[in-house]
Amino acid sequence: MTQPALSRQIQVLEKRLGVQLFVRAGRTVRLSDAGHALRGEAQAVVDAMQWLRDKADQWARTLTDHLVVGTFAAESAMPYTQPILQDLRARHPHLTVEVRTSNLADQMTQLLEGRVDVAFLRPPVPSGIEMLELSSEPRVACVSADNPLTSRNAVSLADLAGYLFPQHPPQVPRQWTKYWAEDPRPDGSVVRYGPVFHDLEELLLAIAQGEVVVFMPEAARHFYPRPGIRYLNVIDISPCVSALAWLTRHRSRPVVQAVREAAATWLKTSSL
Repeated sequence: MTQPALSRQIQVLEKRLGVQLFVRAGRTVRLSDAGHALRGEAQAVVDAMQWLRDKADQWARTLTDHLVVGTFAAESAMPYTQPILQDLRARHPHLTVEVRTSNLADQMTQLLEGRVDVAFLRPPVPSGIEMLELSSEPRVACVSADNPLTSRNAVSLADLAGYLFPQHPPQVPRQWTKYWAEDPRPDGSVVRYGPVFHDLEELLLAIAQGEVVVFMPEAARHFYPRPGIRYLNVIDISPCVSALAWLTRHRSRPVVQAVREAAATWLKTSSL
């Protein structure tokens, strides 16, 4: 929207409300006392409109041949994602497929809130979500390049005792955070947590600076190489899995069933 158009919209709003929202002095514009008083309510209206748009989008997707797929981190580049989506398009050429990437904060919430129909992600998942496991791989430790542990070929969980692990925003299920920190450890000890991270890139930077360490899928060696970090094998940690996930209450939706069938077909052919 251009500046003149925005100014006209503000003037129309002020006229409808009967109060002056902004004080104008030359090129300087600031909130008036009324503007400050109504700021919180205005934000609530904006949030409500966004919620309404999301709900309308979700309802529209139940009536049309449109599938929204969520992916987290490098999941879109994993060897199963594109074959599954290609098979889906071949089976259902009328179906439009939209792929949305997510960050650490909303990888689960975008599915729980219905902003995506299915998601390629890394478990564990909270209740209300079903999943089909697609593959498994070792978990590795990601540490700073100058960490003394990098002189070893492999480390144990005991070697990583005392290091800080990252926390995640409140909307990330606690079970997910604890799983990726292996908390508690087999000996019963609990993990110490450091700062909260919303984004994978800021987490990798913190690792390079020695603030935290983290466990990641082994594929991270290929997808996230950085000069300041190293990936170490861990001899006594369980492997992780990747999965296609969907809401339990949406499992019978035609678009969800279609992608589930494509994923099941990929699993059968990949195991031959």
